[in-house]
Amino acid sequence: MSKTIGILTSGGDAPGMNAAVRAVTRAALTKGMKVLGILRGYNGLINGDIIEMNARTVSGIIQRGGTILYTARCLEFKTHEGVMKAVNKCKELGLDGIVVIGGDGSFRGAADLSAQGVPCIGLPGTIDNDIACTEYTIGYDTAMNTAMEMVDKLKDTTQSHDRCSVVEVMGRNAGYIAVNVAVAVGAEAAIVVEKGFDIDAIIKNILDNRSSGKSHSVLIVAEGIGNAGQIAKDIEAKTGIESRATILGHVQRGGSPTVRDRVVATQMGYHAVELLEKGIGNRVVGLKDNKVYDVDIQEALSMQKPFEDELYKILNDTAY
Repeated sequence: MSKTIGILTSGGDAPGMNAAVRAVTRAALTKGMKVLGILRGYNGLINGDIIEMNARTVSGIIQRGGTILYTARCLEFKTHEGVMKAVNKCKELGLDGIVVIGGDGSFRGAADLSAQGVPCIGLPGTIDNDIACTEYTIGYDTAMNTAMEMVDKLKDTTQSHDRCSVVEVMGRNAGYIAVNVAVAVGAEAAIVVEKGFDIDAIIKNILDNRSSGKSHSVLIVAEGIGNAGQIAKDIEAKTGIESRATILGHVQRGGSPTVRDRVVATQMGYHAVELLEKGIGNRVVGLKDNKVYDVDIQEALSMQKPFEDELYKILNDTAY
């Protein structure tokens, strides 16, 4: 008897999610499985918001940002009653497993379903790259490139007006986007939660650069730090240099995914189907030493991800 699997996207959307949906769908169909698309995350699972997927359903989506399955928060699913409603819906639909694309919160839901006998495989989909069990998350590369391109454009006007630009990028409580973008655009500093910051030291660096002939400055601030506007005001008050804050916001979540995001999403999606084909659940797929692997969900949730200290040092040693 052929298996029936579901696929859902949960949490914040990330470029490459559609590539993963496509890979899961087509890999499963090739293996003779039936595939159900669960709309709007766990909320759709509880309420039976389901569509049947086929090869044509996922045609032309690999290059699209966002998620064709939509995503939504579901407070009900955080309760035991909500989980059991979802489990009963899985039984009603005849689901033999679910691929869950999202972040840590999505994986906790997948773990709850797995504990109730519904095998789930998590795929790391978040632009923040803050999932500890994997070196890389779907959407990260596209988000960094989007931010870099926008800062490059902003630098043109920053230079024209001899300004200091303080640019806030996404990354909730993680500074991976910030430090990489800061290096890529030649910023004076990356202000991240992991390292904190000394505004007086940053101002000294800006003034030293001015005295050596550099008339403009760019600082990259991680979303978790926030207060980009206040930082800009402090710099202007203490230096007399016109300073402006720019918050890039959710544009970093959208757009056509890069080659890396499309390829990694496809590799991870295919691996997820291989696991469900064997009846294996309660796993998260990730990259380790640039190779696809899988790990127990609970183990994945307990891991701590090291910050990119070496890259942060390189930035500081070249920011002049």
